[in-house]
Amino acid sequence: MSLLPSAYPRRTHMSDIITDRLIIRPFVEADAAELFDYISNPRVNCFIDDKVTTLEQAKDKARKRAKDKTCLAVCLKETGTLIGELLLHQDGAEQPDTYSVGWNFNEKVEGKGYASESAQALFDHLFTQRGARRLYAYVEDNNFKSQKLCEKLGMRKEACFEEFISFVNNPDGTPKYENTFVYAILKKEWLRADMSKSPIN
Repeated sequence: MSLLPSAYPRRTHMSDIITDRLIIRPFVEADAAELFDYISNPRVNCFIDDKVTTLEQAKDKARKRAKDKTCLAVCLKETGTLIGELLLHQDGAEQPDTYSVGWNFNEKVEGKGYASESAQALFDHLFTQRGARRLYAYVEDNNFKSQKLCEKLGMRKEACFEEFISFVNNPDGTPKYENTFVYAILKKEWLRADMSKSPIN
């Protein structure tokens, strides 16, 4: 585990995932203001239900995330600033070695490689520490940035589900169904590509 600079203001735990520039850790209520900064204006429809309009609502979201093991905060190592989150969900008793994954980042930090750096660390953690065999992600067909990230991570585009799900309505009030891609990667593919040791930019 890397040593942290003295500027880092929050306590860390042995379970935290630490990269060159980031700390991936459980949420705490004190994350509310920084969480508000990016969930107050969701850029992807799948996060519409998470939208908040007040800091109090963001505090409630932060408290819920603090109790939710499927959501991890991504913070800058130098300052402790929350810049986004990673999502992971185990597929239940029938497929405990399969996880769905996702991410949501503050628009202000785009273009710096933080999403790929944190996702790469999460993938390596799931494959080497959690016994994962297969990881997959759902990505809207118009979410080109997430598609590009999946490809950087070595994931395959396995399918396109036509009119798969609806998060918003059309102007006439009817559900607007979105086409959704499925990306996936197996542990043997991850290890073969040695993605865990090759930084992704």
